[in-house]
Amino acid sequence: MTDKAMVNMRERNMNTSLSQLHGQRLCTDDQPHSHRLDWLKEVIGREYANVDVNPFNDEPVFNEMAIYPWQNGVRLSPIKSHSLQIERLSREPTDISQDCYFAVLITEGKYKLEQDGREVFLEKGDMTLYDATQWHRITMPQAVSKVIISLPRDYLRQRISHVGNLTAKKITTQSGTAAIAASCIQSLTQQLDILDSNAFHSLQDPLVDLLTLSLNQLEPKSVQLSNTQSSTLFHVKRYINQHCHYHDLTPKMISDAVGLSVRYINNLLQAEQTSLMRYVTQQRLNSVYRKLNSRQFMHRTITEIALESGFNNIAHFSRAFKTQFGVSPRRFRQEAKNKLLIFDA
Repeated sequence: MTDKAMVNMRERNMNTSLSQLHGQRLCTDDQPHSHRLDWLKEVIGREYANVDVNPFNDEPVFNEMAIYPWQNGVRLSPIKSHSLQIERLSREPTDISQDCYFAVLITEGKYKLEQDGREVFLEKGDMTLYDATQWHRITMPQAVSKVIISLPRDYLRQRISHVGNLTAKKITTQSGTAAIAASCIQSLTQQLDILDSNAFHSLQDPLVDLLTLSLNQLEPKSVQLSNTQSSTLFHVKRYINQHCHYHDLTPKMISDAVGLSVRYINNLLQAEQTSLMRYVTQQRLNSVYRKLNSRQFMHRTITEIALESGFNNIAHFSRAFKTQFGVSPRRFRQEAKNKLLIFDA
């Protein structure tokens, strides 16, 4: 097979996976040469973290990323890039989706990460973790292929306490659970074009469990997995996140499904200054927020998106959205469209 045929086949496979799994592709090749570096800075700032980006060598700027959304704000991102140096800017995150830890698997090339006074050098097969909200510098002295798994801060902290101690450390994947995790991540990215949405989403929890165990290998004596109560709350939240799009989801339904009383669930959530149904509403709002901000859903009306996210009273939805995000759904949708037009220009 010729190089051109291989490229065409790879592009067809990616287009298939993007369509089936509601992903998006962002690539410098789609931009004028003179605009590529500025465009890349803006895209990384929007999707990952506010950063400065500079070519490490004199080769042309190239970066291709695909972003596949999972549940609870977790995202899978296979990325190919020419040599670059990326340094986080000092300003605060501009979007709640940036409040994440990033687990990184290198599949080709070399990669250096600096954070928390540490630096780690990675090669093919190695993994690490970093905090997207804190200063970091990434140096890729040659072309790199990597996979980033975005893990929202609260989501990961429900699984591991003291996770901040684990950033910028090499997760060796030669053996143990880290080897299994790395193999699963790489296999998953190679099979994206043949997975349907249900299969893809069903793989999230097992894969994040493997990552959790891999991180725990770094400092097994000082890192403690979440206590029983936190683990219980995590499972309650997972059920809600998987079912909050049902209009008729009730406290009793949730209680029966997880085997806990409504009162006990509310007691668990009280520590986070929320309640069971407020949490359900929050997850529905987060779902609408992500879809209104996604190119994949721009053809859908706000009402359609709100209904399929679990709301059955549009007036209530509009008030709740504005209270949560400070703008009306209509204005937020227009601002999202304007951003996309700028990036497409």
